[in-house]
Amino acid sequence: MSPIRLLLLLAFVLGGFSALAASDKPRVIVTSDGEIDDECSLVRLLLYANEWDIEGIITSSSQYHWHGHKWAGDDWAQPYLKAYAEVYPNLLKHDAGFPTPEFLQSRTLLGNVETEGEMDEVTAGSKRIVEVLLDNSDARPIWIQAWGGTNTIARALKTIEEEHPEKMAAVAKKIRFYFIWEQDDTYQRYIRPHWGKYQIPTIISDQFIALFYHWKKFLPADKQAYLAGSWMRPNILENHGPLCALYKAHGKGDKGFDDGDFRSEGDSPAFLHTIPTGLRSMESPDFGGWGGRFVKVRDNTWLDPVAEPSYHYPEGRWFGDSAWGRTRLKKEIPNDAALTAYLEPQWRWIDAIQNDFAARADWCVKEFKDANHAPVMQLNGALDRTVKAGEIVKLAASATDPDGNKLACRWWQYADGDSATGTVTIANNDSWEDASFVAPNEPGKQVHIILEVTDNDTPPLTRYQRVIFDVH
Repeated sequence: MSPIRLLLLLAFVLGGFSALAASDKPRVIVTSDGEIDDECSLVRLLLYANEWDIEGIITSSSQYHWHGHKWAGDDWAQPYLKAYAEVYPNLLKHDAGFPTPEFLQSRTLLGNVETEGEMDEVTAGSKRIVEVLLDNSDARPIWIQAWGGTNTIARALKTIEEEHPEKMAAVAKKIRFYFIWEQDDTYQRYIRPHWGKYQIPTIISDQFIALFYHWKKFLPADKQAYLAGSWMRPNILENHGPLCALYKAHGKGDKGFDDGDFRSEGDSPAFLHTIPTGLRSMESPDFGGWGGRFVKVRDNTWLDPVAEPSYHYPEGRWFGDSAWGRTRLKKEIPNDAALTAYLEPQWRWIDAIQNDFAARADWCVKEFKDANHAPVMQLNGALDRTVKAGEIVKLAASATDPDGNKLACRWWQYADGDSATGTVTIANNDSWEDASFVAPNEPGKQVHIILEVTDNDTPPLTRYQRVIFDVH
């Protein structure tokens, strides 16, 4: 067992909340259409493969890609899996939880790819999803991600409906959906009509465009710096082993971009949402975290927050022709402050996300002692607390660093994630033991306080702990 895994396990046993025992890892199934930004997202996904139990990496189609139409090939993921196998021995030096290359190969399958929205054929990929969903030996939720269309997912659910209708309710309780737009019509055509009554929590993201091809049009300059070639080349692209060498950044001559500039990872928010950073984003889509923040629009459906008071969400698909951010982008409004604000729930974390990516890239080539690893924190008190209006609420925590680095903390109110209308002032917000705030005079409301801890190594790594206060 690596030193970091041992430390994390010890912290979990002692009551820390940043660590995950193996049986507590999130379970994920990825479906992807193999677009160039899916390839970039796969590099990042593989570098975080120790954080989840990966139940499937399944190629599907979409409105943009299918057999014979801009198709990357049925085996598009193989070069990345091969490169992962090459860096795997070094990754193990940093965390023993990385899955073997053989395991990942066994989980990489072909789904429904013949045409856009095709869901008639039973495929190896759809059968794998069925197998996972019908397995009663593991009660953990299954985060099913659609980086492309939802057709392979729909085929799997249709198989269950046809062959095991009595199990549909139990299966639905396990599922958590995170879709990068609805890139075909199968969610509306099949999943929603046939499975909607089971209220499967469903996130459909438009905020992902903060990390896709047009990022230079709306991201703040300080966030763009972490996507520029001048940052990407030394931190990811160069001298970080064969997996990072496959990362498809912009090259010389790409119009509007510099050599090494970030191209796109529009699909990454689907799994960034499930990285256990301490933000507790998996508990509710409106909490917010590395995968964005969402609001409940209807029933089980969570979409992106639109600030226009009179705005009405579409009843049907949330995708490139209807989602607010994409339709706004098409208007080509220079320096569009409204679009930038709309995407903030995703881009606000870019510096922490990218620094974390850089550390993982280092894990491919460096020894444990020469790389950086995230701090582990211990909160004093419960994660969910009840306080009285006007009460002075004390905040305290401690943390350790696997590398012996110095740690700095900051307590802040995540106002977007809570229901209180007022701003909370945190006294001594950089103190481990003496921070405090006065609970607002808003009985029935919640205040979300984030403890943010960052080390002083290169790249600096950040972890969090969200504390939720119910005001009575």
